[in-house]
Amino acid sequence: MKTVSLDEVINLHIGKRGAVRREIFEAELRMELLGEAIKKARKSKNLTQTQLGELVGVQKSQIAKIENSATDARFSTILKVFKALKAKVNFTVELDEQKLMVSE
Repeated sequence: MKTVSLDEVINLHIGKRGAVRREIFEAELRMELLGEAIKKARKSKNLTQTQLGELVGVQKSQIAKIENSATDARFSTILKVFKALKAKVNFTVELDEQKLMVSE
C-alpha cells in the first residue's frame, strides 16, 4: 500500500497550487477555519451570537453566517468581531516574494 500526503491528494483531486479550483478551495477552507476560531473565541467568553452582534454592531444572523462560513464578510467586520472578543489578530501578506506581518 502506497502512502500519499494530503497535499498530493489535494493536487490530484482539486488541482495544484495556483489553479483556480485550488485557490477557491483554499479560500473556502480559510474562511471555515476563521469561522470556527470566532465561534470558539465567542464561546470561551460565554457570549451568545446576539451579544457578540451587539458588541460589533451587527445582527445575530451576521455572526451566525460568519461562524458558519455562509457569507463573505467584510474584512473590517471580521476585525471588529475579533476586537470585541479581545483577540489579537496576526496575518501575513505576501507581496512580490516578500512576507509582511500585520498585527491588529
